[in-house]
Amino acid sequence: MKDLLRTADLSRADVELLLATAADFAKDPLRADTALSNRTVAIYMTKPSTRTRLASETAVAHLGGTPIFIRGDDLQLGRGETISDTAKIISQFASALIVRTHKQSDVDELGSASSIPVINALTDDDHPTQLLADWLTIRETFGSDIAGRKFSYFGDGNNMSHAWLIMGAIMGAHVVAATPEGAWAPDEGVVKVAREIARDSGATIEIVHDPRAAAQGASVLYTDVWMSMGDPESQRVEKTRVLAPFSVNEELMNLATKDGIFMHCLPAHRGEEVTAEVIDGPRSVIWREALHRRTTIQALLFHLINGDIKGRG
Repeated sequence: MKDLLRTADLSRADVELLLATAADFAKDPLRADTALSNRTVAIYMTKPSTRTRLASETAVAHLGGTPIFIRGDDLQLGRGETISDTAKIISQFASALIVRTHKQSDVDELGSASSIPVINALTDDDHPTQLLADWLTIRETFGSDIAGRKFSYFGDGNNMSHAWLIMGAIMGAHVVAATPEGAWAPDEGVVKVAREIARDSGATIEIVHDPRAAAQGASVLYTDVWMSMGDPESQRVEKTRVLAPFSVNEELMNLATKDGIFMHCLPAHRGEEVTAEVIDGPRSVIWREALHRRTTIQALLFHLINGDIKGRG
């Protein structure tokens, strides 16, 4: 597999390989510091970023390469050059391309037209690099045996909920998305794909609308911001009202297992999708989770460039 364009592209074996390598990079960030010697990696972002930019540039540097950061208005795309032409040009200068943008179709086209690995570092539909970081954090906390554990997401049925369901299905986990019904529920097509993967992996996929039921006996309570980049401001009042019952607070955390943890992909809005006492409390693992954005992107670059990722097929 040349690229990582969608979470669903990965097989369980791919994920296990990436998590093992990322765990090694967490212990020794410079263990493969010549893998990208004298090579560059383009990092193209049309959405602002803290973690993704820092993680991507640091990952490239730790592999011995040079990151080239490109804003959305830095390229000739803004003046009408095609995505295909842009991909072919970047392929002549860089060894890989990391992309954070709105449209999944743009990332798909970049992957199709590029001769180098393309990594989806976030679109409006998916967020595979975040889920690798999440599952490395889960693996560090609970080990590889997740039998009997439940992993629950709360809030907007957005790109994070999509990636959460798909990765959980790949990993054979019991994953839950607790969202409102209607406009802010997960995409039905994504849920269908997750359930198709689950039939082979033994995973359990649940979509529920009761946050207490989702929290009961869960090992992870996970959430994301309610207003994502690009969401119409006109939706804020109604969306906040509908999502309010899904805010992760102490009441929900108390329904989790005794060793249950809180996770968030960040940035966070305390007092909205999570209370300060939860996100800043002893059961929160958000800072370790954020660190693993670097270790997992480093592992992705290492293995994609070496041709080690086989894909789900």
